[in-house]
Amino acid sequence: MASKRDYYEVLGVDKNATENEIKSAFRQKAKECHPDLHPGDKDAEAKFKEINEAAEVLSDAKKRAQYDQFGHAAFDPASGGGSGGYENPFSGFGGFTDIFETMFGGGFSGGGARDSNGPAAGRDLKQTLTISFEDAAFGAKREILVQREQACASCGGTGAKPGTKPERCPTCGGSGQVRMQQSTMLGSFTTVRPCTACRGTGHIIKEPCLDCHGEGRVRKTNRVVVNIPAGIDDGQTLSMPGEGEAGYRGGPNGNLFVLVRVKPHKLFRRQGADLYLDMKIPFLTATLGGDITVPTLTGSVKYGIPEGTQPGTTFRMREQGIQRLRSSQKGDLLVKVDIDVPKRLSEEQKTLLRAFGESLGEKPAEQRGGSKKSIFNKVKDALNNE
Repeated sequence: MASKRDYYEVLGVDKNATENEIKSAFRQKAKECHPDLHPGDKDAEAKFKEINEAAEVLSDAKKRAQYDQFGHAAFDPASGGGSGGYENPFSGFGGFTDIFETMFGGGFSGGGARDSNGPAAGRDLKQTLTISFEDAAFGAKREILVQREQACASCGGTGAKPGTKPERCPTCGGSGQVRMQQSTMLGSFTTVRPCTACRGTGHIIKEPCLDCHGEGRVRKTNRVVVNIPAGIDDGQTLSMPGEGEAGYRGGPNGNLFVLVRVKPHKLFRRQGADLYLDMKIPFLTATLGGDITVPTLTGSVKYGIPEGTQPGTTFRMREQGIQRLRSSQKGDLLVKVDIDVPKRLSEEQKTLLRAFGESLGEKPAEQRGGSKKSIFNKVKDALNNE
């Protein structure tokens, strides 16, 4: 018995581990070295036996107490410490039959096989849809073409020629699974695998449908209408339940996920629900103030500019932005203004402009120190460079 490894070490748990921690450790270790996953691997078989012994002892409170007190000698017949046998390595693990059915598709003797021939959901699909900036702002309905597997209309999805029907598979009795029982020194256990005669369907089709060739499904291209909600942004995804591929054996259809790409606008930039616009205004309006006409997504709007507006000033126009997704509220339009300097002035206009600048106390550029220029100096520089 001295050659045996410590059971806690075998399962990778400490001596204060709870029952759930022991079960979890056993499940992980068993999955790593189960004989069905490593056929012909003697090392895996030996490890599997070792973790079974450890689990059988540590999962039973009485046996665990004996082991904690006497170690492996508690179960050594030569030392009178116990039965020395492991008639069923899962006798203390009640619920582990279900665990192994989940992991390996089968169960140990006495456990019922799961029905792999039941309904199953269809495959989900993904597609990309490119829309205009206005569609994203106001919402729209757009059609896309979707290629998907769907139930054959000719046979109703049975795969059998119209007027006939599938017959129960004689090999598996219609379960779609074949059970194989094995007896080992650890006890008897059963594995369950898909039936090869019916490919796991549970039915044999003697006269296949000519349209789907017995598959019960055909690939077709369908037009699907996508409802685009107002306020959706570039890179967001719309979920369309039931628009994926057809389910199996009466199972539900999969879903369609539509990735939305939004084309950029020629005027506006978007950040969340807010819009940004760069706009030039006449220098006279910037100086004296006045109304300007601002483009928005719904048409042009007049906006009052205060006198003395400087280049780079940003004005916020409330609720002239994008509607927030699934909300009635809107973002704002932020207008950043620049000064539109005239490039074609008569000599008389230039003289008046210079005189106006001098009336403000401005000196010619060559007489001033520093590099800071007023709007009028910028205008004069632009005019003089013509």
